Parts: sequence; structure tokens; C-alpha cells
Amino acid sequence: MLDIKKPATGLIGAEVFIEAGGHSMTSEWAHEIKQLVYAHKLVIMRGVELSASEYVEFARKFGEPQIYFQAHYHHPEHPEIFVSANVPYQGEKFGVAGTGRYWHSDYQFFEEPLPMTMIYPQEFFSGRRSTSFIDLERALRELPDSMRSRLIGARMRHDAKLCVKIQASDIDKSIAEVIEEAGRLLPPISHPAVITHPVTGRPCLYASPGFSDCPEELDPAEGRVFMAEVFERVAREERIHVQPWQEGDILLWDNRTVMHRSNGTLNTATKCINFRIGIYDGLPFYVEAPLGCQTNGAHSP
Repeated sequence: MLDIKKPATGLIGAEVFIEAGGHSMTSEWAHEIKQLVYAHKLVIMRGVELSASEYVEFARKFGEPQIYFQAHYHHPEHPEIFVSANVPYQGEKFGVAGTGRYWHSDYQFFEEPLPMTMIYPQEFFSGRRSTSFIDLERALRELPDSMRSRLIGARMRHDAKLCVKIQASDIDKSIAEVIEEAGRLLPPISHPAVITHPVTGRPCLYASPGFSDCPEELDPAEGRVFMAEVFERVAREERIHVQPWQEGDILLWDNRTVMHRSNGTLNTATKCINFRIGIYDGLPFYVEAPLGCQTNGAHSP
């Protein structure tokens, strides 16, 4: 039986205490935890102690692990693990430092976005480590009617080329060449600005300052001004949930309903290593919200 602590009404982030360091995880428990994620957007699993290979198998209980499209993020022995690290491993560069320090939803810039993200911190710098989240269901619900009506039925253009990290193969290229190549690798793509969750049936804003450009239906200049106003409201301090980490934690969240921001560091004096696994949960990422959909008639899973 799982020991579950649910958040107070209106908040996100359920806690689950795992027996036997995570080795006791069953497919039935994983299914129950996924339902918690759909309902509460974020689950923190406590008391985990797994090797890298065990972590991959742990993630498989929840769905199909992703292999990230750029190999320099991969763990050298387990490509399913996306490594965020600011220190070497066995004398070699290890993953990428300072990932995701802006508001975004993972893989938002792909035709098939990433439903779930799992993070297993390995090394902590001194002081408090955390990830910040914003509930985009609540954000949509609390937008002024005039803003919400312009988003419902619109399609949002997403472009990640300016967020692509420089890698060793980019040495001796000009900045223009790097940007042009990133644009070929990641051409802009669009998704509905408001999506409906495939499990809960609740509508949600699907946009972020990190990857989202503007609604396709608007003139680009006008659209960017409009989205800047939207994001200013969405990312107000009262909507930000800061989730602290501690040793033995694994975080699992739903990229459909939250955007997040790493509170990590590039400073190598404060060692930081995190293992991420993206998970495909076997469901459609979204159902397109119909025109004129309401944001106050949600039902629970």
C-alpha cells in the first residue's frame, strides 16, 4: 500500500512515500501514482535509492522512456537518462549544465510533446534545491475574459532554436550558422493555445515564455505583445509553486498542465547532477479544446 499525502485544495504536488528504496515499485502502484499526477499535476516520491540502470527500469513502470533527440545530453551508459550536470564524470564532460532555467514545458517544440517528466537528483549543492512550477489550468481560468477568448480556438507557434545549447561540434561556426542549423533541426511548430487534458477533460493554457512565440491568427508583432501580457499575468508570484528537493526524491509531473523552471546553477563550486527521464504515458498529449469551451466546468479523473 502506498503512503500518499495529497495537497490542500487548490494547490499542486502530492507526496508518495516509497518502500524499499523504490525497488518495491509495481505496475499497479505506478498506475495509481500516474492518476495522482493527472489529478495534482506533480508527485514527489520520497525515500528512493536506485542505480542509474534501476532508475531506467523504475521509469518503465510509468510508460515508455524517451531518448532525447540530442546525444550530448545522454548518460554515457543509459541514453534514456537526460543528464543535467555542472561537473565531469570520469574526467569527461557529463551531460549539459544549467538546463531549463526559464519557464517552459518539455518538448513543446515537437509535434509529439512529452507527456511526463521524471527527475531524480543525484548531487546537491549546499543550500536549498528546488524546481518552480506554474499550474496552467488555474492560469487559464484566472485570465481576464478578453485574453482567454483570444486564446481559445487559436493555435500557438513554438520555436526553440534560440534555446538550443552550443556543443563541441559548433566550435568554429559563426553565431548565424549555429542559429540557422538549429532552425533546420527544430523548425517552428504549432499546437492549440488551449488544450483539453485526455484524462481529466479540463482545459488548460498550453504556452510558455521559453518556447512559445505567438498565436498564428495574430500579426507577429501584435501577437508577441499580447503573449507578453499573458505571461506577465500567468507568472505572477502568487501562482508560482516552488518544490524543494531532498535526498531520495524523485519528481514526476504532467507537462500538459504545468510549466516549470529549474533553479539550478552553472557554478561548479556547487556540484549539481540531476537525472531526467521523459516518459510517454501511452495517451494522446491533448484533445483540442472546442471553440467557446468553458473553463469552470471541470471534472475530476
